Amino acid sequence: MDRSQKAELVSALNATFESAALVVVTQQSGLTVTEVSGLRTQMRDAGASYKVTKNRLTRLALEGTKYKALESMFTGPTAIATSEDPVAAAKVCVEFAKKNEKLTIVGGAMGETILDPAGINALAKLPSLDELRGKLIGVLQAPATKVAGVVQAPAGKLARVFSAYGSQDEAA
Repeated sequence: MDRSQKAELVSALNATFESAALVVVTQQSGLTVTEVSGLRTQMRDAGASYKVTKNRLTRLALEGTKYKALESMFTGPTAIATSEDPVAAAKVCVEFAKKNEKLTIVGGAMGETILDPAGINALAKLPSLDELRGKLIGVLQAPATKVAGVVQAPAGKLARVFSAYGSQDEAA
């Protein structure tokens, strides 16, 4: 890799760090190409990305970003998972690490807040942004549904009373 390619990689990583809401640092030792490809596919489906990085170049890319404090985590065979959703990358990393012992979560950060592996696990248990939006819409629609049910109830009772009187007249 020549100097210009390294400079492009550092600027691309810097842009990734600037736009990410969450960065998860992992160590991967012994993962096969197939396993890494599967992990990348899962990340992409969740709206996140996974990239194996060179530690020295990643430390350079961290300069001037809110994730500068992650520098100490980049030792050994590392990779980063990033996402704009504050939960997506954590969920996929934790699920994959449970199934495959070769992937270890080192830590991460959400904005300027540094997270240890336990913090990443706790973050992975939270509902995603889309799930929260769905719950919020459900909460907002519930009162409207209840009001509609209350308004329709007297009309339904009235219809049943008329039906009962009609049944009595036919029986007599």
